[in-house]
Amino acid sequence: MSDMNVQQVLAQMRVMEAQAKSQIGPDALSINEVQGAQKTDFSEVLANSINSVNDTVMKSGDMAKAFEKGDSGITMAELMINMEKASVSFQAMTSVRNKLLTAYQEIMNMPV
Repeated sequence: MSDMNVQQVLAQMRVMEAQAKSQIGPDALSINEVQGAQKTDFSEVLANSINSVNDTVMKSGDMAKAFEKGDSGITMAELMINMEKASVSFQAMTSVRNKLLTAYQEIMNMPV
Protein backbone atom coordinates (compact mmCIF):
# COMPACT_ATOMS: atom_id res chain seq x y z
CA MET A 1 0.00 0.00 0.00
CA SER A 2 1.45 3.35 -0.94
CA ASP A 3 1.85 6.42 1.27
CA MET A 4 -0.88 8.12 -0.73
CA ASN A 5 -3.46 5.49 0.22
CA VAL A 6 -2.41 5.56 3.86
CA GLN A 7 -2.72 9.33 3.94
CA GLN A 8 -6.16 9.15 2.32
CA VAL A 9 -7.33 6.60 4.88
CA LEU A 10 -6.00 8.72 7.75
CA ALA A 11 -7.72 11.79 6.33
CA GLN A 12 -11.00 9.89 6.03
CA MET A 13 -10.67 8.66 9.61
CA ARG A 14 -10.09 12.23 10.84
CA VAL A 15 -13.16 13.45 8.95
CA MET A 16 -15.28 10.65 10.40
CA GLU A 17 -13.97 11.45 13.90
CA ALA A 18 -14.88 15.11 13.46
CA GLN A 19 -18.35 14.18 12.23
CA ALA A 20 -18.88 11.85 15.18
CA LYS A 21 -17.77 14.52 17.64
CA SER A 22 -20.01 17.12 16.04
CA GLN A 23 -23.02 14.78 16.22
CA ILE A 24 -22.49 13.77 19.83
CA GLY A 25 -20.55 16.61 21.47
CA PRO A 26 -22.82 19.67 21.42
CA ASP A 27 -26.04 17.85 22.34
CA ALA A 28 -24.46 15.84 25.13
CA LEU A 29 -22.81 18.88 26.70
CA SER A 30 -25.60 21.40 26.41
CA ILE A 31 -28.73 19.51 27.44
CA ASN A 32 -28.78 21.03 30.94
CA GLU A 33 -27.03 24.27 30.03
CA VAL A 34 -29.00 25.54 27.06
CA GLN A 35 -32.79 25.54 27.16
CA GLY A 36 -33.35 26.55 23.52
CA ALA A 37 -31.07 23.89 22.02
CA GLN A 38 -32.62 21.36 19.67
CA LYS A 39 -32.61 17.92 21.28
CA THR A 40 -31.73 14.79 19.37
CA ASP A 41 -33.76 11.68 20.08
CA PHE A 42 -31.92 8.48 20.87
CA SER A 43 -33.97 6.70 18.23
CA GLU A 44 -32.84 9.20 15.58
CA VAL A 45 -29.17 8.77 16.50
CA LEU A 46 -29.55 5.00 16.47
CA ALA A 47 -31.39 5.00 13.13
CA ASN A 48 -28.80 7.33 11.59
CA SER A 49 -25.94 5.12 12.73
CA ILE A 50 -27.66 1.98 11.42
CA ASN A 51 -28.30 3.69 8.09
CA SER A 52 -24.66 4.78 7.96
CA VAL A 53 -23.48 1.21 8.54
CA ASN A 54 -25.92 -0.04 5.92
CA ASP A 55 -24.64 2.52 3.40
CA THR A 56 -21.05 1.47 4.09
CA VAL A 57 -21.86 -2.22 3.61
CA MET A 58 -23.85 -1.55 0.43
CA LYS A 59 -21.07 0.65 -0.99
CA SER A 60 -18.55 -2.09 -0.24
CA GLY A 61 -20.73 -4.68 -1.97
CA ASP A 62 -21.22 -2.48 -5.01
CA MET A 63 -17.49 -1.84 -5.21
CA ALA A 64 -16.78 -5.58 -4.98
CA LYS A 65 -19.22 -6.29 -7.81
CA ALA A 66 -17.63 -3.57 -9.96
CA PHE A 67 -14.16 -4.98 -9.23
CA GLU A 68 -15.32 -8.48 -10.19
CA LYS A 69 -16.64 -7.13 -13.48
CA GLY A 70 -13.22 -5.65 -14.23
CA ASP A 71 -13.73 -1.94 -13.51
CA SER A 72 -10.28 -0.41 -13.96
CA GLY A 73 -11.05 2.51 -11.63
CA ILE A 74 -11.03 0.29 -8.54
CA THR A 75 -7.82 -1.09 -7.09
CA MET A 76 -7.56 -4.13 -4.88
CA ALA A 77 -6.29 -1.93 -2.03
CA GLU A 78 -9.33 0.38 -2.20
CA LEU A 79 -11.64 -2.61 -2.30
CA MET A 80 -10.00 -4.24 0.71
CA ILE A 81 -10.06 -0.98 2.70
CA ASN A 82 -13.77 -0.47 1.97
CA MET A 83 -14.53 -4.07 2.86
CA GLU A 84 -12.67 -3.73 6.16
CA LYS A 85 -14.48 -0.46 6.92
CA ALA A 86 -17.78 -2.22 6.34
CA SER A 87 -16.73 -5.16 8.49
CA VAL A 88 -15.50 -3.00 11.38
CA SER A 89 -18.58 -0.76 11.31
CA PHE A 90 -20.88 -3.79 11.28
CA GLN A 91 -19.00 -5.40 14.17
CA ALA A 92 -19.19 -2.16 16.15
CA MET A 93 -22.92 -1.88 15.50
CA THR A 94 -23.40 -5.49 16.61
CA SER A 95 -21.42 -4.81 19.77
CA VAL A 96 -23.52 -1.75 20.58
CA ARG A 97 -26.70 -3.75 19.97
CA ASN A 98 -25.49 -6.48 22.33
CA LYS A 99 -24.67 -3.92 25.03
CA LEU A 100 -28.10 -2.33 24.64
CA LEU A 101 -29.81 -5.70 24.93
CA THR A 102 -27.80 -6.56 28.03
CA ALA A 103 -28.70 -3.23 29.63
CA TYR A 104 -32.37 -3.74 28.76
CA GLN A 105 -32.38 -7.23 30.25
CA GLU A 106 -30.74 -5.95 33.45
CA ILE A 107 -33.34 -3.20 33.76
CA MET A 108 -36.18 -5.65 33.16
CA ASN A 109 -34.81 -8.00 35.84
CA MET A 110 -34.66 -5.26 38.48
CA PRO A 111 -37.18 -5.67 41.28
CA VAL A 112 -39.87 -3.03 41.38
